[in-house]
Amino acid sequence: MQIYFTEKGQLYFDGYDIGKTVDDLWGDSDYEYVYTIEPGEVNKFYQLFNIQNGDKSVLLREIKNRFSVNEAYTLFGEFMRVNNISFSRFSYT
Repeated sequence: MQIYFTEKGQLYFDGYDIGKTVDDLWGDSDYEYVYTIEPGEVNKFYQLFNIQNGDKSVLLREIKNRFSVNEAYTLFGEFMRVNNISFSRFSYT
C-alpha cells in the first residue's frame, strides 16, 4: 500500500494484493484498490490531526502512523466516512 499526493494535490491511497487468499475472496489472484481524496477534502485531515494546514509530509507521516496495519485500506475508509471526508473509490480484480 502507498499513500501520496498527485501533481494536482489529490491524496491517493492505493494498494495491490496477490495470492491464494485474494483468489479465495475475489475469484482472481490479484486485487487493486485506490481511494482518491480531492484537495478540498484533504484539508479536513489537517484539522482532525491538529497539523499545520498544507504540511503534506507531516500529514503523510501521521496517516502512516495511524493506519500502518494489514487492514489499513478498510480502516482508512471507515475513518473518512466517520469524519465526513468525501472520497472516490476504485477497485479492480
